[in-house]
Amino acid sequence: MHHDTERCVRAVQSKDARFDGVFFTAVRTTRIYCRPSCPVVPPKPENMEFHPSAASCQRAGFRACKRCRPDTSPGSPEWHVRADAVARAMRLIQDGVVDREGVPGLARRLGWSTRQIERQLLAELGAGPLALARAQRAQTARVLIETTPMPLGEVAFAAGFASIRTFNDTVREVFGLTPGELRARAARPRPETAATPGVITLRLPFRAPLEPSNLFGHLAATAVPGVEEWRDGAYRRTLALPYGHGIVALAPRADHIACRLSLTDPRDLTHAISRCRRLLDLDADPVAVDDRLRADPVLAPLVDAAPGRRIPGSVDAAEFAVRAVLGQQVSTAAARTHAARLVTAHGTPVEDPEGGLTHLFPGPEVLAGLDPETLALPRSRRTTLLTLVGALADGSLTLGPADDREEARAKLLALPGFGPWTTEIIAMRALGDPDAFLPGDLGIRRAAVGLGLPGSPGALTARAADWRPWRAYAVQYLWATDDHPINHLPA
Repeated sequence: MHHDTERCVRAVQSKDARFDGVFFTAVRTTRIYCRPSCPVVPPKPENMEFHPSAASCQRAGFRACKRCRPDTSPGSPEWHVRADAVARAMRLIQDGVVDREGVPGLARRLGWSTRQIERQLLAELGAGPLALARAQRAQTARVLIETTPMPLGEVAFAAGFASIRTFNDTVREVFGLTPGELRARAARPRPETAATPGVITLRLPFRAPLEPSNLFGHLAATAVPGVEEWRDGAYRRTLALPYGHGIVALAPRADHIACRLSLTDPRDLTHAISRCRRLLDLDADPVAVDDRLRADPVLAPLVDAAPGRRIPGSVDAAEFAVRAVLGQQVSTAAARTHAARLVTAHGTPVEDPEGGLTHLFPGPEVLAGLDPETLALPRSRRTTLLTLVGALADGSLTLGPADDREEARAKLLALPGFGPWTTEIIAMRALGDPDAFLPGDLGIRRAAVGLGLPGSPGALTARAADWRPWRAYAVQYLWATDDHPINHLPA
């Protein structure tokens, strides 16, 4: 996109917010970079240059605009759709892997050499993995500076910087202000909304439109007691994080998602934000998705009635895979009951002074040691569950942002008790595949017949070829034709 100068200029002149995060506009005369929708008067076209990432702009010597705050743009939808190694690398960098494990750790996860990673990312994004991680650290620092009373020295290390000097130099270079000046410019909270110690409040941006009903309805209707809940207009859940644990509350607003994070270690902020964005599918491009689906006359009325549906994701792919097995051929209520029993018996207890959350969901290492006779499941389901958690625990099966989706599908299908439905629901919600499809799902078949679409899985798959690569979004629109609680925003 950033190579198409004419198209980029048109987007900047029309202040088109759909392209925020897709490319960045750098102004040669002011040495400032902006998002396409920046509210200031657009610069002359001959003074613009376009970059694929904020890190590329910073590497070229530009600093972030104080008006449009381009560093807070939604993530590029390209990394959401693509499944190649560059996209997987970007998802890992967004997850904070470079900060925790360095570039060698990133290379090890991808099966590349560090030189390959540098070359590929530089070619596509104009910046290598260290520069991309640095840009992300700068944004994390800004969030902590502006939304918490944390001492600036602690902010530096919480954001992932190795030294206070590097932190000061980076913030000054990226934002044109010192950390102290950045904090002084931040709006002061009113007394009734003053910050709670240890709690970070921020806004998660997205590309409009966003239809929250099925997104939050699905999360609330399938919530596992003790791990998840709907309270005071927000979806709340516990998070197991690299340095500790946390509790997050997410509430839909007109132009953002209100996010309230309580972390035992602030170094987990980047990772927690990345998980929340994947959970709510906030980096999707709803206009591109809906335009494709609207081309089908059967789906067009569904899209027009509620544009911007997102795919409910997950904060932990292994957790979701376990829950998918527990939900095989049973009702939503029964699946919640099975999961709640596992949580109560094997989850790590946590304290939640603001609600009713009690545990972290148990990890595969814990569940792999279960006595099968303690599971209130059919014998075949016990075998499926224990085989799954065993494979996750020993590393023969990995599910995460860096994993190849087709390879993960093949490994899942090779496990006993895994069929197309379980594999595709994991691909959709845990691996974030926008083209995952569930033609055999009862709700999908019922919706298809009601709309005059083929009812058999084979015929429906053939009919859905025109919906690619967005068939997972078509699933959301088809599910929404039913009056199930997953389709309604809780009261």
